[in-house]
Amino acid sequence: MTTQQFDLMVVGGGPGGYVAAIRAAQLGFKTALVEKEQLGGVCLNWGCIPTKSLLRGADIAHTLKEAAHFGFTFDNLSFDIKKLVQHSRSVASKLTHGVAHLMQKNGITVIDGSASLADKCLLDVEHEGKVTRYKATHIILATGARARNLPSIEIDGDSVWGAREAMTPTVLPRKLLVIGGGAIGVEFASLYNDLGTDVTLVEAEQRITPAEDADISALAEKAFVQRGIKVLTNSIVQSLDTSGADTVALISGPKGDQQLEFDQVILAVGITGNIENLGLESLKVETEKGFLQADGFGKTNLAGLYAIGDVAGPPWLAHKASHEAVICVEKIAGVDGVKPLNKDQVPGCTYCRPQIASVGLTEAQAKAAGHSIRVGRFNLNANGKALAINEAEGLVKTVFDENSGELLGAHMIGPEVTEQIQGFGIAQQLEATEHELAQSIFAHPTVSESMHESVLDSLGIALHK
Repeated sequence: MTTQQFDLMVVGGGPGGYVAAIRAAQLGFKTALVEKEQLGGVCLNWGCIPTKSLLRGADIAHTLKEAAHFGFTFDNLSFDIKKLVQHSRSVASKLTHGVAHLMQKNGITVIDGSASLADKCLLDVEHEGKVTRYKATHIILATGARARNLPSIEIDGDSVWGAREAMTPTVLPRKLLVIGGGAIGVEFASLYNDLGTDVTLVEAEQRITPAEDADISALAEKAFVQRGIKVLTNSIVQSLDTSGADTVALISGPKGDQQLEFDQVILAVGITGNIENLGLESLKVETEKGFLQADGFGKTNLAGLYAIGDVAGPPWLAHKASHEAVICVEKIAGVDGVKPLNKDQVPGCTYCRPQIASVGLTEAQAKAAGHSIRVGRFNLNANGKALAINEAEGLVKTVFDENSGELLGAHMIGPEVTEQIQGFGIAQQLEATEHELAQSIFAHPTVSESMHESVLDSLGIALHK
């Protein structure tokens, strides 16, 4: 078997993998990237980007519904779901071609096929029945993750959709059940509700978006209920009967069991890492709960093998994967000053309506970690810009260490907060204190002024509260 050699090889072409390959090439490594499907991975093709394209359509639908508030009326308004889906797919296709261009521009060898570890520093790549062996001093696994099924409920692509099917409907469901109230579930619930579907959202925990601060979760649920979304928390879908024209769901909750009918179900209960068929077992590479174990620089327990992105565990976010990629490659290259990943500084964004964004510790987490804290809150209903655009339902909440003034966490719900959270992220990175943030000048009128007011409130000097 002929063996080709590279300095560094990456398995997986998603936002972790392709960024790792680019950074490696920039640093002078002879680099190859192995991808069995499409460059860009799930995020670009079936996740982050196409869902935001669809959610833009949902935003337009909401704007049109609220148009009368601003003096506009419409006659003969129509909507074609197929055109919205076509827009989403065209955006994904364009970006896939963009990644391919970046690979070519940086002199990266792209290898089609499925890779597995033959031994330390050896990869076998199978493509169309042919296996080619490659040798690399460093191998980075960025194989991503996939949707998780439940013991009694599985995605079948027909009655029960996963994310891929939910992003490519040919018709809008009349009645939709979304199982899972995390980021993916609430985004789909929000999307389909705005497009006119009757939506029921079921979450096993006591609140939707359970990873968020409790105050933010409460406001999200309140907003969803006001929109007509039926939210069933502390509830479990015990079974689905798909034998009839409609799917019958048996749901257990605080009020007992109930049977409800739906013509479509979306399963969004988390993900599991793509660790199968990689040859990990024979090399005794450490895994835990379906994910590869790696340190803050992506290093696994096998010398020369690294893991980044979703396959390396939470948080399962594209920007975390890209940041990990740069850290991992720069550490391999011996770049001065490389710091390990700090998961507390990874912002999280959920693109439902209203949007949710956060970075750092929740109030409960900060207390559990032993911090004496000061908390600031500011409601958007006192923000001029939010009132002007008729999007005044929301909150900015900041959590500071009482002794040092360190920003421990920031939590936001409201219009375009996914664009604003980076301000708090930068503040954390620069180790800004609450007094320094209080002295910062925020432009007026902006929704982001609420960030300033929340900081001021933590000090007891909010101006507009």
